[in-house]
Amino acid sequence: MKLTLCRRFALAFAATCVCFASIAPAQPPAPLKIDPILQAAEDARIAAIDRARPSAVSVYVPGGGGGGSGVLISPDGFALTNFHVSSPAGVYMRCSLADGNVYDAVLVGIDPVGDLAMIRLLGRDDFPFARLADSRRAQAGDWCMVIGNPFLLASNLQPTVTWGILSGVGRYQYPSGTLLEYADCLQTDASINPGNSGGPIYNDQGDLLGIVGRASFEKRGRVNVGVGYAISIHQAKNFLGYLRSGRVVDHATLGATVTTEENNGVSVSNILESSDAYRRGLRYGAEILEIDGRSVQTANDVQNVLGTLPSQWRVKMSFRDQGVRTDTLVRLRSVHRKDELLQKMSAALPPPPPREQEKKEEDEKEPGDGKLPNLEDLKKLKDKILQKPKKKKYPKEIEKQLVLREGYGNYHFNLAEQDHFIAALRGQFPGGKADVLPTWHIEGETTEATPRPVSIQIESGNMALKVGDEVFGYKTKADLYEAIDRETIAGILPVLDAWRRMSAQGPKKFGESYYLGTMPLLGERPLRDCMIATDGELEVRWLSHPKTHLVEAVEVFADRDRDPAELLVVRKSDEKGQQPIELKLLFGTQAKLSFTVSSWETKLNQSPNREDAS
Repeated sequence: MKLTLCRRFALAFAATCVCFASIAPAQPPAPLKIDPILQAAEDARIAAIDRARPSAVSVYVPGGGGGGSGVLISPDGFALTNFHVSSPAGVYMRCSLADGNVYDAVLVGIDPVGDLAMIRLLGRDDFPFARLADSRRAQAGDWCMVIGNPFLLASNLQPTVTWGILSGVGRYQYPSGTLLEYADCLQTDASINPGNSGGPIYNDQGDLLGIVGRASFEKRGRVNVGVGYAISIHQAKNFLGYLRSGRVVDHATLGATVTTEENNGVSVSNILESSDAYRRGLRYGAEILEIDGRSVQTANDVQNVLGTLPSQWRVKMSFRDQGVRTDTLVRLRSVHRKDELLQKMSAALPPPPPREQEKKEEDEKEPGDGKLPNLEDLKKLKDKILQKPKKKKYPKEIEKQLVLREGYGNYHFNLAEQDHFIAALRGQFPGGKADVLPTWHIEGETTEATPRPVSIQIESGNMALKVGDEVFGYKTKADLYEAIDRETIAGILPVLDAWRRMSAQGPKKFGESYYLGTMPLLGERPLRDCMIATDGELEVRWLSHPKTHLVEAVEVFADRDRDPAELLVVRKSDEKGQQPIELKLLFGTQAKLSFTVSSWETKLNQSPNREDAS
C-alpha cells in the first residue's frame, strides 16, 4: 500500500530528527577563547574610553544655530573648544555631558588666530576633566580616539567615539584667507566630521592630546576622507593663561622673515630694526638654530614654533652669524595690531540673525508727502530715536559672570584675575595698607668683587639712590622716564616706585590695568602670571610665581621699541622667606646693578593716598 505524500514527509522529518539527536552534544560548546594579549588590549581600550568620555562636551548654540564639541580641563568648569564653534553662539551657549545633564556656559576668552576659545560651564564645582598629555611626545602611528558631537548627533546626550591612529605630527595648515592658522598640529585618520570641531582627541590612555579643528573633506557632500587635524595640547597650554584673561589674544612673530637654504638651514631674509631680535644681534643672513628650545631646520619649522606661541612672550633663541653662535632671549611681537585683529575677527564672525521688519504705523507718512507731522508724531519720533537699544537677556548665572568690553571675550574674568593679583601683592610686605602710599627704605651692598653700599629711598615726589659715591635723585615722572631711556642704574627707581604705588593704589587707581596671562620668566617655565598697567608714558609689568603668587620680576617700558628696566627679585628658598634678599636690574640681557638686601623698611605715611608729582 502506497504511503500518502504527507505521511512520507512526516516519516522523513522524524528520521532526520532522530539522526540529529544522535549526534547532538550532551553539553553546550565551550566559549570562544581570545588570546590574552588581545583581551588585555581590548580591555585597555574600553577603560581609556570610559576614562575620557566624561570630560567630553557637546556644545549647542541656543535657538538652534548650530554647535560643536569641547572638552573640560578643570573641575570648576573651564573648557576648551574652537573659536569657529563659539563665535556663532557669542557669549552664551548650552553644553551637555555624558552624565546626561545640560549646563549653561559662558564665553571666557578667544584666540581667533589659533582657532581656540575658552568657555566655562556653570552649575557645579566638581566637573570631570581631562588629564593633559605631553603632545610633544606623540608620534605617527600612535593609537588615538576622538570623542565629540559630529552632525550634532548627541541628541541623547551621549557623545560619539571614533578610534584611529595619529597619521602625522608637526603639520602646518595655512590660514587660507582666514585668521585660522594651524601650526605644529596633529593629523589623524580617526573619523572627524562637522560637529567634531572643538572636541578632544585623546591618546590610548585617555589623556588629552589636542583640540580637533580641521578636516579634509570631499568637494561634495562634506564626507570625511580620513584626514583630520587637531591643535596640539602643547600649544593650548601656552595660551591657557591668555585665554583665562578673558581677552581677544594674538600670536607671536619674530619681526623677521626666513628662507630655507639648500642644506636645510634657516637664514634671515629680512628683519625689522625695531624688533627685539634685532636688538639681540640677529641680522640679515644669520642662521637661526633654535627657538624656545626647539631645533629649526626649515622655514616651516620656524613658523611651526612661532605659531604655537602667544605674542609678547620672551623666549630663548640661538643663531649663528659669520661662524659665531649666540644664545640669547628675544621678546616676540604681535602678528596683528590690536585694531587690526579685532577687525579681522569681526569679519570672520557669522552674520547676525535677520530681524523682523518693524511694522509701519498706519498713519506713518513717507518723506515728501507734503504734509507736516503733528506734535504727537514728533514726540513719538524723538522717543524712538532716543530710546536705548534693548539689552539682550541671558540666564542670571550667565549675567553674573559676563562683562562686555572691547578687546575682550569677557572682561569679567580679567577683573577676577586683577583682584587675585592685588590681594597677593598687598600681602607680600608687612604693614601694607590699601589707599595709603608707604615710604620704602632699602639698604644693602653690591655683589661686585669690591662691594659698595646701596641706599634707596622711595616716597611720593622724592626718590633717591646712592651706590657708593654715586648719587641719583628724581622727583618728576619726566625724570623717571629719562632714567629708563638712558638705561642707567637709576632705572631701578621708577620700577620700585611703580611696585610701591600699585600695592597701595590697586589696579583701578594706578592707571589702565589688565591681566595679560602667563608667560616665561627669562625664557624659563613654569609660566608666570603677568599683570600690566600704564602710568602716563610708562608701561609696567609684574610677573608672579603661579603657586606662591610672589612677585619675581617687575619691568617698566619707556618705549615699546626699547629695552625696559627689568628688576629681578630673589627671595629666600624657605616658605617663610617672602622678604627679597637680592635685587638685580637689567636692560635687555645686560645687568646694570645687583645687590643683596640687608633691610627693607615699609613706613606708612600719615596723609591719605595722593598722586605723585608729575
